[in-house]
Amino acid sequence: MSEAVATLPPSARASFKEPLGPVFTDALALLEGAGEPLIAVGDVVTAHLGEAGVTPHVAVVDGRTEREAVDPAVTASLPDAARVVDVSSDPGTLSDELVRALVAAIDADDSTRIVVAGEEDLATVPAVLYAPADATVVYGQPGEGMVRATVTAGLRERVRDLAGELETTAAFWRLVERA
Repeated sequence: MSEAVATLPPSARASFKEPLGPVFTDALALLEGAGEPLIAVGDVVTAHLGEAGVTPHVAVVDGRTEREAVDPAVTASLPDAARVVDVSSDPGTLSDELVRALVAAIDADDSTRIVVAGEEDLATVPAVLYAPADATVVYGQPGEGMVRATVTAGLRERVRDLAGELETTAAFWRLVERA
């Protein structure tokens, strides 16, 4: 596994449960008003977008949902991406490899699927911090649906505060700060 640049301590888990935007159960409704680039974090969310005929600019998947292996039908519904990048990141952490791949994928011209060996749950944090203004980050809210987070200065500040609850390294902040 590559080096962790951020770790979620048990004391911060509750802070990460509040959705960062409206929750949708219908992908087409979620897509109305979504900005570009579209960044999806999670297998089920990405599959719902694929079923709606949309390939996100970036999809971060790990083959799991709520700590269980995803159904093969979910994997079959993942939209094709121009590039596939394999990374590793331990559960409850963000690896330097995952954050670097995410930043590169956001900046890339073509769509990218990042396949995480381990866990991608925290990838929403660097996605919101690094994505350009008006980008849309979509991720799953367990038991509720899909969250559409539109990147604004206010959302970035809220996520920066959340990231402050993580045990981070200086490398994490260097990676997610836009020049």
